[in-house]
Amino acid sequence: MDNQQSSIVNHQFKRYTVTSALPYANGPIHIGHLAGVYIPADIYVRYLRSKGEDVLFIGGSDEHGVPITIKAKKEGITPQQVVDKYHGIIKKSFEELGISFDIYSRTSNPVHHKTASEFFKTLYDKGEFIEQTSMQLYDEEHKQFLADRYVTGTCPHCGNERAYGDQCENCGTSLNATDLINPKSALSGNIPVLKETKHWFLPLDKYETWLREWILKEHKDDWKTNVYGQCKSWLDQGLQPRAVTRDLDWGVKVPIEGAEGKVLYVWFDAPIGYISATKEWAEKKNVEGFCGRKEDTCGTALR
Repeated sequence: MDNQQSSIVNHQFKRYTVTSALPYANGPIHIGHLAGVYIPADIYVRYLRSKGEDVLFIGGSDEHGVPITIKAKKEGITPQQVVDKYHGIIKKSFEELGISFDIYSRTSNPVHHKTASEFFKTLYDKGEFIEQTSMQLYDEEHKQFLADRYVTGTCPHCGNERAYGDQCENCGTSLNATDLINPKSALSGNIPVLKETKHWFLPLDKYETWLREWILKEHKDDWKTNVYGQCKSWLDQGLQPRAVTRDLDWGVKVPIEGAEGKVLYVWFDAPIGYISATKEWAEKKNVEGFCGRKEDTCGTALR
């Protein structure tokens, strides 16, 4: 009897949460986005719904990071105006195409800022970050530090002269801005200087052993070739501590003392968007736990 009851409970609470990449809100989506990400996800969600499954389809705009601020400077508007414009365009495109998100959120929402801050603070309080003071590139004309895409230069690995301060898009190598040969500021075109600044890093090298096992052995045959290859290249080079904060004034503020003028690096902030969007959906539906058992609040019942 106990086993039977357990089986029934497990069946009742079997749920699916389907997420799709958060498009960057500095331009409209195109056919490549739709074909590669959103239409396949929508087909899968519709298939689950047709079977009567309890499924929640999460989407939203990724609205922080350097490209947003660069776009704002070029257009002479604020970063908020940039994301408001393109979030609206992207959301309307999905609606007109009929992509059946249960919620299409955005990372500039208060619920996301609160959730991302809580993630950082929890890890910080547990001592999971490394605090480092280092020399970073600084634009003297604009009087600001140059985070990743504010710097361009020559890749030290393949010689590509248009590499960014976080990655070379020619060879796929992950970089630091100070790795670039002949770096230039994307703001002024000037040669930046080195200046001291403090940031917090996630020690990826601490987790390399199990990441290597999980990625190289368990997902060699079921990940896309380019995704697997990218991850393998990072592992082959040896994982290094990765910064989770940036010297910017646009984004989720770092929620600790001594971090004024710094925000969470977008690679840390954006993936939390799936969680904050789900929380937002649940709050709007007044759902307890995740989907609740009220028929009028279930993702399937809404369709």
